Amino acid sequence: MKPAFPFATRRLMMGGLLTLLAACAGAPVQQPDQQADIARVEAYLNTSDGLLANFAQTWPDGGKGQGVMHYDPGRLRLDYETPGSMKLVAQDGHLLFVDHRRESVTRMSLGHQPLGLLLDQPVHLSGLIAVTAVQHGQNSLQVSLARRDSESQGILTLGFSDIAGKLSLLVIEMTDVERQHIRLDLTDTTVSGQKWPDAMFTLSASN
Repeated sequence: MKPAFPFATRRLMMGGLLTLLAACAGAPVQQPDQQADIARVEAYLNTSDGLLANFAQTWPDGGKGQGVMHYDPGRLRLDYETPGSMKLVAQDGHLLFVDHRRESVTRMSLGHQPLGLLLDQPVHLSGLIAVTAVQHGQNSLQVSLARRDSESQGILTLGFSDIAGKLSLLVIEMTDVERQHIRLDLTDTTVSGQKWPDAMFTLSASN
């Protein structure tokens, strides 16, 4: 069976919607309409208290997993139902991954990993964060991000539905320095506006 997040044991991080996102790294975003979209994404990430979604995860080798995601600005929890009972909790610059099947616990820093770009609080898509790409599709928007001082360390791409000016998170992808990708496809995404209980995001293996 696959580990839930390969970066926990193989230094992988989640990757971009496009296979050539690395070529966009460092490209400044200047157009006013792109700046407006960046501001919308920033606002979404900073105000989506109580976000809940089902997720399907794809690993670099094509393996699959699925479960439920909880998100508040600055914190994330993934509870896996397949390929087995596992959880990932991330907040305050740290990540905890528990594989109940193997009775293993992994802790790590998010300081130089793309997932940390999603969990900075508050999120500022400027300054230390470089927006490397903004792309529109039919009723969709995606942005790609990297740390300005270490863009080669990985890229985070977020995909949204964009209908009548309203964003809804649909995809989280990241890539590591070796250009290996992990993707989360989200379904049934809802935002209640009420924060999840703090106990859900404690960096403890016991809950």
